Amino acid sequence: MLGMGNDDRARGSGYWYPERDGASTVDVLNLLRRYRAAETRMRARTRASMEMGETDLLALRTMLAAQRRGELVRQRDLAQVLGITSASVTVLVDRLEQSGHVERKPHPTDRRSTIVVATIETDHEVRETLGAMHQRMIAVVDDLTPAELEVVARFLSGMAASVEEASDLDAELRDVIRDDAGD
Repeated sequence: MLGMGNDDRARGSGYWYPERDGASTVDVLNLLRRYRAAETRMRARTRASMEMGETDLLALRTMLAAQRRGELVRQRDLAQVLGITSASVTVLVDRLEQSGHVERKPHPTDRRSTIVVATIETDHEVRETLGAMHQRMIAVVDDLTPAELEVVARFLSGMAASVEEASDLDAELRDVIRDDAGD
């Protein structure tokens, strides 16, 4: 083949593909897919071991994070964070209360409302279930230099923005289709 020496043929590269040291764009995107698949499997294992759904786990994570920050959580806060109706939050909190994962308590300053608090047992269960994995993840991040952290943060922020932008475009497209159907 023209433009390709014996060394190039041995490596299997084509003359129009740039030679590159290290990971390619495709390699990075495949690693991101691998991470997402591993995280999805981990979430499924966690849901199965705790016998609850994804929304239940998100609600517990929201409450536990708020408790660590010293913040109070009302049902309407959960509805907003989870993007579900107040009726759905009531059903969710009822279910979590029945399973012993949360308690409803009077709001300390507004006696007309209640707060939802994850139980100590739930905090222990979540830490036991996810603690070792979180420690391994933290160790990976702690091994990065400040410059590497900056690159990773920029990459992940850009990837999140790309997906969010696609989601916004999907919503706009649905709106256009709905408007056209109404004409």
